Amino acid sequence: MLNVVSSKAREEASMSAKNGSIKLVAGNSNPALAQAIAQGLDVPLTKAVVRRFADMEIFVEVQENIRGSDAFIIQSTSFPANDNLMELLIITDALRRSSARRITAVIPYFGYARQDRRSGSRTPISAKLVANLITHAGVDRVMTLDLHAGQIQGFFDIPTDNLFAAPVMVRDIRERFDLSKVMVISPDVGGVARARGLAKRINTPLAIVDKRRERPGESEVMNVIGDVSGYSCILVDDIVDSGGTLVNAADALIAKGAKDVYAYITHGVLSGGAAARIAGSKLKELVITDSILATEAVTKAPNIRTLPIASLISDAIARTAAEESVSSLFD
Repeated sequence: MLNVVSSKAREEASMSAKNGSIKLVAGNSNPALAQAIAQGLDVPLTKAVVRRFADMEIFVEVQENIRGSDAFIIQSTSFPANDNLMELLIITDALRRSSARRITAVIPYFGYARQDRRSGSRTPISAKLVANLITHAGVDRVMTLDLHAGQIQGFFDIPTDNLFAAPVMVRDIRERFDLSKVMVISPDVGGVARARGLAKRINTPLAIVDKRRERPGESEVMNVIGDVSGYSCILVDDIVDSGGTLVNAADALIAKGAKDVYAYITHGVLSGGAAARIAGSKLKELVITDSILATEAVTKAPNIRTLPIASLISDAIARTAAEESVSSLFD
């Protein structure tokens, strides 16, 4: 279970806030999450202007003194990914040139993470390029949530904390399910380690959906490895984009005798018509975190629910500011 941040860390973070050494600066990617993190820390968001010129060029002005401060930029690089990434870089430059003592980029959703290796000839490793951009802009530390691939931490030449949403999900699952009738499902072979970790936390069996991806954004379910008959199945993954994998997996699991199918996914990218696709599927419920600002379509979907992760991130920020262990949050 998620540990409550130590009273010492809270006290030291609060003292830092009072003497002006902690500053929280929010970009435009997810203002609701930024505000919730600020409330969790009892630290106001720093007054700043992040706006566009007529040609959509980004302009940033920090309207408070941040000299010598421990600055945290809260910015997901979700849609529009390039705009939000540029905001992060320009905010970083503004803070660096304003003499912030340390700059931590808090990136709940790290865009370009799916491009973590060369998928074919003459293709880029964009996740490494983005890591270089963030580092060279002047960021001293990165904090993110459920990276698509753990090796991306190694793409940075600066300290990088990869937080996990699993404790938040485990708490929600324990509150809502009879665990004796639950089975955790990996929607593909690549996600087995993540699904196994969750299954171990809640002491339930594990099954795997074997799929073949014919082209980007589409998937075809081939087989279910494991007996799911009579179980409430919980699909676990880090990203849901088009929703095709989840919909096909739900169809396959129901066909194999599953009682019902749920999905717990950290990052709800849900591009294009994904929300409508999920709403019309056999998924009883899709649970996502608010690492990405939900669109109107996602908000209105009857079977999509959002789990808040502000408390997890605010605890990690408090521990970082107080020079305490972040990894102990997940012990």
